[in-house]
Amino acid sequence: MARYTGPKSKIARKFREPIFGPDKNLDKRNYPPGQHGPNKRRGKQSEYSVQLNEKQKAKYTYGILERQFENLYKKASARPGVTGEILLALCESRLDNTVYRLGLAASRMGARQLVGHSHITVNGQVVNIPSYQLRPGDRVGVRERSKSLPTITMALASRKKFDWLDWNDGDKQGVFLNFPERVQIPENIKEQLIVELYSK
Repeated sequence: MARYTGPKSKIARKFREPIFGPDKNLDKRNYPPGQHGPNKRRGKQSEYSVQLNEKQKAKYTYGILERQFENLYKKASARPGVTGEILLALCESRLDNTVYRLGLAASRMGARQLVGHSHITVNGQVVNIPSYQLRPGDRVGVRERSKSLPTITMALASRKKFDWLDWNDGDKQGVFLNFPERVQIPENIKEQLIVELYSK
């Protein structure tokens, strides 16, 4: 299963944002990694560099590799509407991201592991593909024998509510109500820069 397995703090420091969740290392050293530390002279970034950084940040945030991300962009650009906003909505509708947003895992990587280990169901059927694209009305739940997993119980204790998802704690099941609008997505991503990059 293709995924990023390298150092997370280094990536978070590169973008100066805790894209993998709370990071003590980032708090202590809030500057890009490198041999010369914060005093290293860094030249002005080119337009291409800024756009590329934004795309890389989105990829690492959602845990998507290059080819998958490019395919999502092609799918978004083929749909009517604002391409950048549709792209983020498609990223949000991935099964692993939805499991994370429902509060079943403390991180997207944890959510990906839950999906990959067959703990998650979609419309009553076990689905173990993290990139599975949900549609409005799809029901995402926890497999019956996995409902008592400590990791899920602990994660649910601090879950947040999102407008495009409905959660029933008794059944340990949520509903993907609709694709989120841009204002509802909390991620700090400038999607227009990504569109400009791919449009070249």
